[in-house]
Amino acid sequence: MMKLLRRHRHWLMIVIAILAIPFIFYFVQTPDYGAMGRGDVGQIYGRKLTQLEIDRNARLGGLAQALGMSDFWGTLSGSQPGNAGYGTFAVNLIVLRHEAERLGLRPSSSEIADVVRALPVFQGESGFDLHKFSDFVQNALAPNGLAEEHIEQLVRDQLCLNQIKQLLGTGVSIPEAEINADYQRAYDKLYVSLIRVGPDDFAKEITISDEDVRKYYETHQAELKSEEKRKVDFVSLALTDDQKKLTGKERIDVLQELSDRATDLTQALLEKDADFKQVAEKSHVAVRTTAEFTATKPDPQLNADPQLGAAAFKLSMQEPHSDPIQVTDGFYILHLAGVVEARSLTVEEAKPKIVEAIKSSRVRELMSTKGAEIAQQLRQATKSGQALEAATQQAGVKVEKLPPFSVLEEATEAQEKKPKEESPELITIKNAVAYLNPGEVTDFLPAADSGLIAVLEKREPSADAANSEKKAAFEKRLLNNRRQIVFYEWLRERQQAAGVQFAKG
Repeated sequence: MMKLLRRHRHWLMIVIAILAIPFIFYFVQTPDYGAMGRGDVGQIYGRKLTQLEIDRNARLGGLAQALGMSDFWGTLSGSQPGNAGYGTFAVNLIVLRHEAERLGLRPSSSEIADVVRALPVFQGESGFDLHKFSDFVQNALAPNGLAEEHIEQLVRDQLCLNQIKQLLGTGVSIPEAEINADYQRAYDKLYVSLIRVGPDDFAKEITISDEDVRKYYETHQAELKSEEKRKVDFVSLALTDDQKKLTGKERIDVLQELSDRATDLTQALLEKDADFKQVAEKSHVAVRTTAEFTATKPDPQLNADPQLGAAAFKLSMQEPHSDPIQVTDGFYILHLAGVVEARSLTVEEAKPKIVEAIKSSRVRELMSTKGAEIAQQLRQATKSGQALEAATQQAGVKVEKLPPFSVLEEATEAQEKKPKEESPELITIKNAVAYLNPGEVTDFLPAADSGLIAVLEKREPSADAANSEKKAAFEKRLLNNRRQIVFYEWLRERQQAAGVQFAKG
């Protein structure tokens, strides 16, 4: 890659930037747990799929994010957060490379070099900064077992992905009439009235007898159990308060030392009959012990990261030690010290849960039935020409007028940096009324613990209905969305052709 870049001499040299903290988490080296027996996790293309291969590709996913390849990462990860995103990326990268080879896609060296020079992480005041590139390779990649060819590989993968998307999108088109209709639905100003159906009016009508409790218990006894409790010993290899202030390479180096210590400790625990406390003592690490805790309420000592409590419930008496678990400021290693198995509850112990479950179910049924009746009553009244106000008074319900809105809201200048988040309730309402005509009533819409009925009173054409630029941008967005759907259908099909299968657990 350096040879490719040296052909282009039009770059200004500026001060090397310090790498951002999120980058650190992607590149702290972790031990090769594949060699420790983590083994095969499934199969793909008729061959074994190993944890080592998944981990390697997941690290490339971290590299893609650090390089600013956000679209590439988002496409292959499905924009999923956490481990789910890395796992999805790892598998889809295998599929992408297989399909690129099958289709004969081979980006040229000059194409790869052009994309590398445009990556956000290498940009300075006047464009591509060779010092930033060199610093990245030497201080971020090299110490962590990566090299500049890994950047090349990812850029080649991105170019192949773009070519596949282009090939798939060539035949995608949308009729003009459909674009016009969707544009109107998206930007019309909608005037909506809302009727709320809440649980409070129904809860007081419900009585639950001992016979109801007994019948529920007999039917659901297998589900009515106490929560399993666990107790763990653990060690924490963490940054000191002063080390927490470090950034860039200095922070990476310190975290790498902690990672190496965690690796050594884990390897020592693999020895036959290894004792957790004795191994920790030899490593000069203090052991702490939790109280008994459940999966839904972890011990306060494990509150440093949600994955710690989850990891405790993956341990077994046969495999009581965890791998090192990386958190923001270091690593944890857990040892299963005890298990209190879940047990079946007696009818008296389970009674509060049973009463709540029956009550909640009956309230939902009553709300749904009443909501459907109200919606039908309003629908018939408005069809016969009766005013909404008179119809709601007759139905005995209150009407709430929502501020006018569009299904697709344009961000204001004040929202450009921090767009307004829509509530789940508003999203539900928008989806329900988008295709209604004025005067029409939605069905009963379950929403959280209550329910809604929406009436579309008026559609008002957007002030920008004739704005050709806005319509062109909408058409482009609509076409891109359609092409994305086509791509993901193709990807799902190619995953099936790859025979992707995962072992249980």
